[in-house]
Amino acid sequence: MSIDKLNTMYLTVSDSIVSNKSQWRFKIKDVFFISIADSTHNRMRIMSPISDSDALDDKLKEASLIANFHTALDVKYAISDNVLWCVYIHPLKELTEEQVLDAISQVYYGSINFGTTFSSTSLVFPGKKPIKEQPKKKETLLQKI
Repeated sequence: MSIDKLNTMYLTVSDSIVSNKSQWRFKIKDVFFISIADSTHNRMRIMSPISDSDALDDKLKEASLIANFHTALDVKYAISDNVLWCVYIHPLKELTEEQVLDAISQVYYGSINFGTTFSSTSLVFPGKKPIKEQPKKKETLLQKI
């Protein structure tokens, strides 16, 4: 994959786009994307900001880590600079057109499904059933001290 080809593909699939050499900001429906490519280091990423990470409780953070293993297949939920992102990272040169389109789709669905199914595709790798939270024991006077 080349930076020029990525640019052409992003122009084709986006509703609106702003580009600067090997950086793109684009929108598909209501989802905002950022993509960065570096041909020197053979890397690229497509990402979508989801939320301020300070607004997430521990349950959502844990659920996103579990999703990284089971339902967010080629994308991952990650935090950087106090922002929760849905991100796809891949070597640039080896990337195919089909993989780019699939990556955009997975970032889109990973972003809109955060907080519900946390899924980027319809495929799910099964895991153990979630452990039910044990009821809290009543505190005795000694436990309070």
